[in-house]
Order: sequence, then structure tokens, then C-alpha cells
Amino acid sequence: MRERGVRLSGWSGAGLVTLCLVAAGGVSACGGAGGDRLAEGRIVIGMRYDQPGLALKGPGGRFTGFDIDVATYVADRLGVRPGGITWKEAVSAERENLLVRGDVDLVVATYTITLQRKQKVDFAGPYFLAHQDLLVRADDASVTSATDLNSRKLCSTTGSTSAQNVKRRLAPRADLQEFRTITECLTGLENREVDAMTNDDANLAGFTAQPQHRGKFRLVGLRLSDERYGIGIRKGRAELRRKVNEALARMTRDGSWRRSAERHFGPAGYRYEPPPPITETG
Repeated sequence: MRERGVRLSGWSGAGLVTLCLVAAGGVSACGGAGGDRLAEGRIVIGMRYDQPGLALKGPGGRFTGFDIDVATYVADRLGVRPGGITWKEAVSAERENLLVRGDVDLVVATYTITLQRKQKVDFAGPYFLAHQDLLVRADDASVTSATDLNSRKLCSTTGSTSAQNVKRRLAPRADLQEFRTITECLTGLENREVDAMTNDDANLAGFTAQPQHRGKFRLVGLRLSDERYGIGIRKGRAELRRKVNEALARMTRDGSWRRSAERHFGPAGYRYEPPPPITETG
């Protein structure tokens, strides 16, 4: 599998670091499959490629976002230098599978903690609290509440909790279209193939702040659910979870969490919640 070295802006002034990337579904020589990678100073982290403000792969392969900062900070506290990190794309529907198979050590990918998911994987955290909202075109004032979705074409990403909330309780008669990535969903909204898209407000706010999208979309401003983002860990790795929780707590104490949140969410005018208490301890 071909690998590429890229340059990434590190968190808290850590400078530019070189990361080893692999294509989705492949295994890198620097990541490996199975075994105790951490003992060798290596780690494979599942993350998203298409979420501005959280985790976005930009021109030249440069990654930016709050989740990237969190993952890099945690890896450092686990004793992994930036060159020992392998990033692997983790779309919503594949996050549990990546952990169960051992393809990744951690998933830091706007991964909401749910009882259903905890049957398959463990979590550390949470490290962020988001809320489900709706994104509509800026010239559409007809969607003001969740009940308006019953007569609308709505899109979300396959495997996301947003899609599940819509199906089960918010608007069971909505014409729900599910896409593999949030970017595909946004394209459908822009092209008027759907009337609204639903996802977490932190995700949606990032898109409205992008230069190419400014003025095109607006958040409705609904808090349809609480989404507690955790770091996914393969079951049975209790010591790893303890260390990840310690890293997250330290990130809050030393101010790195707040600085990262302001840097990535501030430009969108997104009012993020304070860091939530860590509850996933056993």
C-alpha cells in the first residue's frame, strides 16, 4: 500500500510534524495490524476527513480541526511522538468495525457515546458536548421545528445518531436520504435535491464558516439531542482507557482544550459547550 508523508500543524505550538497516512481499508507498514503498537511508540487513530472545524483533510493532505488536536494531544500523553501516528479514515458506519478488527487503536471522529455502541466497543471521555440541529438553505425560512421535517426531503450520514433520531422519534414520515459522507449530504442540499440536512451542530457550523459556503446555508438553531463525543477503544483495553481519560482531563486543565475550541469553532460563531465531565471509566 502506497504511503505519503504530509505536513500538519501541531497543537499548542508543537510545530509541524510528519504523519504517515494510509488509504482507507489498507494497512500501513508504520501502523501494522494487531499487536501492541503503543509499546513500539506507534498508534493508529480513526478520524474523519470531511468535517471542517473538527477534522478536515485540506489541500496537500494537511489536516486541521478540534478532533485532530484532541487526538494528537492524547497520543502525546500516551508516549507516541507525531511521527508514530497513522491516521485512518473512519466514516460513521465503519467506526465499530475498525475497532473490533483491531485496524485502529482509537477512534476520534465525532463519535457519540450510546448504549448500543457500548455493546461492541468501549469509550473514554466524553471530551465534547454537541447537539443535533438542522441545516437549510439560507433562503428557506419554512423549517422552524422538527415537525416540519415530516413533509421534507432530509439527508444525513449512514450510521450516524442523527439519522437514527430522525427515524425513531423526530420525524418518522420524513423522506430520509442517507449518504456515506456529510460532504455528499451538503452537496445534495446545495443542489436542492434535499430540503434540509441533520447532523450535530458542531459539524454543521463548520460548513457555514467555509469561504465557499458563506451565505448559502443557515443553522435552524434547534437542540434536538445531546451528543457526547467519546474516544472509541476496543473492548478489554481498560488500561488504555484510563490513560486516555487522564490525557483528556489534563487537556482541560492546562487550557489546551479551550484554546483549540476557540481556534476552530470561533470563526463559525459557534457557541460550544464547556468540556463535559468524564464519565466513561468502567
